[in-house]
Amino acid sequence: MRFGIHNPSWLFGSDQYEIFEEVKRKVQWAEVNGFAWFSVMDHLIQIPGVGQPDEPFMEGWTVLSALAAVTSRIRLGTLVSSVAYRNPALLAKMATNVDIISRGRLTFGFGAGWHQPEYQQYGWEFPEKPARRIRQMEEAIRLIKTMWTEPRATFHGKYFHVDNAILEPKPVQKPHPPIMIGGSGEQMTLRALARVGDACNIFGDPDTVKHKFDVLRQHCEVEGRDFNSIERTNLTSVLIARSETELKARRDRLGVPDQFRGLAATVPQAVDLVGRFQDVGVQMVISSFVKNDRETMELLASEVMPHFKD
Repeated sequence: MRFGIHNPSWLFGSDQYEIFEEVKRKVQWAEVNGFAWFSVMDHLIQIPGVGQPDEPFMEGWTVLSALAAVTSRIRLGTLVSSVAYRNPALLAKMATNVDIISRGRLTFGFGAGWHQPEYQQYGWEFPEKPARRIRQMEEAIRLIKTMWTEPRATFHGKYFHVDNAILEPKPVQKPHPPIMIGGSGEQMTLRALARVGDACNIFGDPDTVKHKFDVLRQHCEVEGRDFNSIERTNLTSVLIARSETELKARRDRLGVPDQFRGLAATVPQAVDLVGRFQDVGVQMVISSFVKNDRETMELLASEVMPHFKD
């Protein structure tokens, strides 16, 4: 089992112009403390369930390039970039630059998009039907792969096209950076993953994740794809304490509601949950931390992760 950190919130303190310095410290701490992965959200405003829409928020790809320059081992990615937010040919170039700056540590996180208020604020068309957004996502991935692998890329799809396009230099990773598709829709998203993706990120408890993996395995069989060639990860928001008393006090201090959809647990409970994820086939647990709670980060590294070392 490997462990990763996801950064969905940029609220670290009162000085909004220190937020990059804070996230830089966070990724460097993660690298030193044995985490294999660090990702950021690719949004322009904060999303419901994480924070308020008008809180300070940084654009993902510019931050990722800066983090690539101040780390050396940890894998970096967006979780995930929406197909609508950038021309896919331009995004192929941007991602290549991050792969080069990081010397081959990029995982390309990509998805169909969903946050309609963000589309409206920034002037992007929001296709109402999820099926159309998923088809756009899959077509964009095919174009991006062509840009990454062909000397000159020509691609004419229903939604996107390039003509004799040059992308040099190519990514460090061959044939291309691994592509992580966000989402777990059983009819279209997981089928697209079986066709064009290299990694998945599935939300939910172990039973839900197991079911999604079973569906993905079926799509892989239909597509002639080796299920085991797809990296399988889970993202969970966590709050960890050493005891129930400490956990309650931390919940009260951080304002964590009773209907919190993530994991609020003692260390033994967290160890048990990670073990259950491992049993259903999760290869990497990616954690986000309630209000960037430092104590949870440190307990995960010092008290939970050692139970899963080889």
